[in-house]
Amino acid sequence: MQEEVENKTINLAISTTKLTARTVINAVRAYLQNRNRHVPQGKQSIKKLVGQNKGVTNIEIEKTGIRGFERYAKKYGIDFAITKDKSAIPPKYMVFFKAQDSDALTAAFQEYSASVLQKGKKPSVLAQLHNLIQQVSELPGKVREKKQEHGDR
Repeated sequence: MQEEVENKTINLAISTTKLTARTVINAVRAYLQNRNRHVPQGKQSIKKLVGQNKGVTNIEIEKTGIRGFERYAKKYGIDFAITKDKSAIPPKYMVFFKAQDSDALTAAFQEYSASVLQKGKKPSVLAQLHNLIQQVSELPGKVREKKQEHGDR
């Protein structure tokens, strides 16, 4: 009886090991297949962007707005690459993107430009603070007159 229980235990351990090995092998295969199919998204190099064979177009952007533009491009799911043209003075920045993303890029640029214009209309907090400090310093100071009145007792 004991020997039969030991055989069943060993068979269970062997079949579990086989199941685990098969599971690991299948998981590795699935990972390798998905890794080959993975298409990079968002900010990437020009080489990767052109390698997707979707057609690439470009536009010029100012240096000051690159970080702000990246936020809106990420929001709209645009695949893009940014390069710096050092031959021109001042340097130009070119944004390359897939041709199929042109509608999304238009929407992103509209939202981005609206936010830039809105920032331009708002007065600087530091400038307001400096104006207030200047106004306070121009106010006449309080003049205290110390007079002691002696009353008759």
